[in-house]
Amino acid sequence: MTYYDVWKRLEPVYGAGEAKALARFVLEARFGLSMTDICCGATERMDDERQAELETIVRRLEDSEPVQYLLGTACFCERDFRVEPGILIPRPETEELCNWITDSHGHADNGLSVLDVGTGSGCIAVTLALGMPKASVAAWDISPVAVRVARDNATRLGAEISIVIQNALNPPETGKWDIIVSNPPYIYNRERKEMERNVLEHEPHTALFVPDDNPLLFYDAISRYAMRTLRPGGMVYFEINPLCAEAMARMLAENGFCDVECRKDMFGKERMMRARKE
Repeated sequence: MTYYDVWKRLEPVYGAGEAKALARFVLEARFGLSMTDICCGATERMDDERQAELETIVRRLEDSEPVQYLLGTACFCERDFRVEPGILIPRPETEELCNWITDSHGHADNGLSVLDVGTGSGCIAVTLALGMPKASVAAWDISPVAVRVARDNATRLGAEISIVIQNALNPPETGKWDIIVSNPPYIYNRERKEMERNVLEHEPHTALFVPDDNPLLFYDAISRYAMRTLRPGGMVYFEINPLCAEAMARMLAENGFCDVECRKDMFGKERMMRARKE
């Protein structure tokens, strides 16, 4: 099977541009082939075992399985995070949320106390721990699989983080934090029909969807916990659904926060919000 064979098989599912990018990514990440190698016929010279592995990967990609699950890794903030089915795949938009936090607090002289609620792969917590080396970072997730993977990523990438199983809707009354950050489930159930098959059929729905009649379910619970446990001047940071931006700002104000600020992502959508406890 040639590089041309791979991307032409993927083209009906992903379109020409993404199919070519996927073919290159798989051949480089899994088989160690550069574009120069590919142009010189290295794909055709792979042995039968590697050809069989490539065939399996292509078939799974044809079935819209995310390439990150197939290869077991996702790039986030220029680091490779291990992912597996049951773990939300990190998105570029979330990188922007991390950058907002590290740009705002990364040079703090005092050791800030940071909590990441719903850590998933640990991408936010690890990125903040490495980008804010004086900070003390903790992370929660309700999923034992997520906690296991996040701990593995933290250890492998050299980040010191306390990661525990905890339900964000039933948080403890203890804790004193300077920053609480979360990328919780925020997609309306009614948005399913607009979503790509690779997300809808393979990524964990518990990390994606909220009831149509209560879209701020997690934000409200986390912000109430934050109001109880943040130190004066402490901040909450959220990744948000653009459809909820106005409602989010009102909810944060009603829960006692001030200086509510919203930022757009690289696609021009209102995707991040922060607020301060007086």
